[in-house]
Amino acid sequence: MKTNVLVVDDDNHMRIALKESLVRAGYNVALAEDGKKAMAEIDRTIFDLVITDVKMPHLGGIDLLKAIKETSPLLPVILMTGYGTVQDAVKVIKEGAYDYIQKPFNTDTLYSVVRRALGVNNGKIIFASRAMKEVLVKAQRVAVSDATVLVLGESGVGKEVISKFIHENSGRSHMPFVAVNCAALPDNLLESELFGYEKGAFTGAMSRKPGKFELADKGTILLDEITEMDLRLQAKLLRVLQEREVETLGSRFPRKIDVRVIATTNRDIRKTVCDGTFREDLYYRLSVFPITIPALRDRREDIAPLVDHLLRKHSRGMDIGVNDEVLEHLTSRHWKGNVRELENVIARACILSNGSVITMSHLDEGRPAQDMAVGSVREMETKLILDALKSVRGNRSRAAGILGITVRTLRNKISEYRAMGIDVPVREY
Repeated sequence: MKTNVLVVDDDNHMRIALKESLVRAGYNVALAEDGKKAMAEIDRTIFDLVITDVKMPHLGGIDLLKAIKETSPLLPVILMTGYGTVQDAVKVIKEGAYDYIQKPFNTDTLYSVVRRALGVNNGKIIFASRAMKEVLVKAQRVAVSDATVLVLGESGVGKEVISKFIHENSGRSHMPFVAVNCAALPDNLLESELFGYEKGAFTGAMSRKPGKFELADKGTILLDEITEMDLRLQAKLLRVLQEREVETLGSRFPRKIDVRVIATTNRDIRKTVCDGTFREDLYYRLSVFPITIPALRDRREDIAPLVDHLLRKHSRGMDIGVNDEVLEHLTSRHWKGNVRELENVIARACILSNGSVITMSHLDEGRPAQDMAVGSVREMETKLILDALKSVRGNRSRAAGILGITVRTLRNKISEYRAMGIDVPVREY
């Protein structure tokens, strides 16, 4: 998928010359003769880069830059002018421009600046849809604040990716980003992981252990799958958010902390509040700035660029592509497991293709009989676990006893199913 560049200049010869140079370098190029027409183009098309003259009628380059940063803060902008000074350069960089080049310039200079600008575009987030663009605009805007963020969305949509993006674009980016999976640990272990403990706090506590909140001091803590947290721990977390201090197990005095909190969940958090499994006051504390990431099936424009990205990631240096039939099939699938499921499919297909073009025979539908048998066993296992949970009304301890497995193993299975988009009947007691 080619990169889209918008060139804005009131000089027709300059516009054409830039377009020809950039097309030769492999970019898709659109043209606009002033800032107003440029904004109309940006409303219609997802661009990866804007190159604009500074002095233009109707809406000049500086005002265009400001308008772009209001609506598309992630879109890098390069300004060019024939009247440049050091002071002008400092001004446009402060306004949010990626860089500043002075006319006349040669193609080597142009290509160098363009490549660097495109290197910062989107970071690790691959998208083409307006829906994801809106998500990233919200994430960029909240990143500069210290507001608590609640990231919502199905398993596999990229909640942790967006959380890291917020941290990396914040004033805390040079400080720790600490992620805690609230669904992966039993409640007593989760408490000690979050808040830490003092030496002698309990049998086996041979030395002091700082908790994740303390380790994230001055940085960001991600509380992944927050709705899996026990009600007792929810109360303790609420106090941390209110008082901005943590009390380690066995300590007599709380410690002040400065931590930005981001929480995620793949469940309907308002429903958990109504069910009584999640505290309403904690919900309001966490949802200062909610961001909902749409499911992959609701932003199918992202599938083609994601496939390109995942092919590069999993091709092991080989030039692997997909044929039109495969791409059409991938674009039409429901993707209950979202981007995570898509990545698994592409990774497996890259192995099966052995360096050739991926065809339908390399996808799930082309699995040999042995793999189908393995799939059937997994389906039987999933049914047994879900039936056991239903029979005990979601009590994980009782279900684990019925199945003859540990609670930890059951928790891991539950996390695995949720990542696949399976609704698991679990209730916190």
